Amino acid sequence: MIPSVNPSGSDTRGLLWYLYDTGKHEDHTDPHLVASFDGMSPDPGRDPTATLTDLQRLLDQPMMALPKHARPAKHVWHTSVRADPGDRILTDEEWAGIARRIVAATGIDPGEGQSGCRWAAVRHADDHIHIVATLVTEDGHHPDDFRSGARAQAEARLIEKELGLHQVAPGDGTAAKRPTRAELHKAERQGRERTAREELREAVRRAVSGARSDEEFFDRLAAAGLLIRKRAAPSGDLLGYKVALPDDLNKDGEPVFYPGARLAPDLSLPRIRERWSADAAAPPNGDAVRPGQAGPAAARRGTASAVWQTVLVFEHGEDAVAAAHIAAAGEVLDALAKTSAAHTRRELRDAATAFERASRSHVRAARGHDRALRQAARDLVQGGTALGRGEDGATTAMAIDMLFFLITAAAHWHARKGHAQQAEAAIQAAQHLRTAYQAAAAQPLGVLHERGRRLNRQLLQRQTALLRQALPELAEQIIAEPGWYALAATVADAEAAGHDPATLLSDAAAQRELGTADSVSDVLVWRMRRAADLPADASHLPETNGAATRPARRGTSTRPSASGGRRRGEDTARPSR
Repeated sequence: MIPSVNPSGSDTRGLLWYLYDTGKHEDHTDPHLVASFDGMSPDPGRDPTATLTDLQRLLDQPMMALPKHARPAKHVWHTSVRADPGDRILTDEEWAGIARRIVAATGIDPGEGQSGCRWAAVRHADDHIHIVATLVTEDGHHPDDFRSGARAQAEARLIEKELGLHQVAPGDGTAAKRPTRAELHKAERQGRERTAREELREAVRRAVSGARSDEEFFDRLAAAGLLIRKRAAPSGDLLGYKVALPDDLNKDGEPVFYPGARLAPDLSLPRIRERWSADAAAPPNGDAVRPGQAGPAAARRGTASAVWQTVLVFEHGEDAVAAAHIAAAGEVLDALAKTSAAHTRRELRDAATAFERASRSHVRAARGHDRALRQAARDLVQGGTALGRGEDGATTAMAIDMLFFLITAAAHWHARKGHAQQAEAAIQAAQHLRTAYQAAAAQPLGVLHERGRRLNRQLLQRQTALLRQALPELAEQIIAEPGWYALAATVADAEAAGHDPATLLSDAAAQRELGTADSVSDVLVWRMRRAADLPADASHLPETNGAATRPARRGTSTRPSASGGRRRGEDTARPSR
């Protein structure tokens, strides 16, 4: 249950007109009062003799009794209380009880002999009510409504438990500002899927991903088509910025600008600068994509490597270091979504949007430790957009596979710290990544599966024996999996390239326990192909049906490869794929 306290207004009748109007809003059906301050207020929805003006005058009467100079300019208090989509439909009596508890908890009408404000609760849809109140008490004072939003949220958590409703994770004050009612209505009128605030937040996040300077950041904002206003001190030093969509105009035909801090707490210019100032102080990153390697596939391979190295440090590092890695993982998601092919773009964008909530908590990030991930985000942006097929598509699957594992680790970390909303957001992001992975991995794994099925019987028997020797405890499980043929083809490709496949298999399995993986074979495929520097897309490789033509290389790479995130929950905060 979500109560949303809106900014105070000045037009009681205008708000009532919106609540009772059924002509423009599909969810406005049968508007009527479910409760009011005295239980006897006129209801324009059910009483044909009552009007909106009658109800407005009754609510505003305490304010109108004050001398004109003493009347508050913003006297209309308004909150909506919305049930979760999965909740049962509540009765009018239940909503009436909820309304009374909300106005008491927020100080609008505290009860127990204390003077309260006049209020009314209107229901015009099955899943929510609106509460309207006049911010003047019966004895002519302003109510004690300090932090009414937080107090409403706390009461909602109690109501959920008592009525057996979906229990929403409690907030901690680090979430981005929600769109206002006016912004939502404006987006609806303009035919936008999202409000201008939400579109700008995503655009600024993407511009930040991997950026290293004010100049680069503002160049990216301009390239995205945003209007920019910079705020400078008398000395000329840049202090802040505002952004606007060119087609989002106010009543005077002027663009509506939003400061970065109003989009999200970590998008103010000082907070953004912490990222690249730490980058400059950190040692060079040896895993960064070199200029000659630039391209979507190379950037995705580098991302998979950086993410895996992060997982190893993340789970054993200090809280501030973990928070930095989580924030930087959000940059990688934004960059991957920006450069992904059409068939994965929507899910990756939704994953990045969901994870945005998980990237902020009260644990202040120790910037600089996240440089490898920020470099990966930069490489993704500079590498360009992947085509979605061939090596680009296959390495996208590899990168998503590793990101899924990091995001589930972030969910686990937030859950341990009691960050309920962040843990839930990370789980939602992982679910989107799971869908994106399935779309990206279907073709390259299908190619490997067919290559494996075409291996001659003698070679396949040899691969089976090799698997049983290298991984005796997992071999039978792997052989029974549909992905076994893809792994057999990968083992054959590694052997043909001169690697020792038994060593590769052992190293790949040792990098992380595999007991909870849905498909161990898929996990090992990506780890081995990255460790052996094999093409992620095997569609153009020659068939391998004989022994290796070259001796095994010495010092075969054992760098960790993409560790398949399809892991069943190690606890309730870890989604499975």
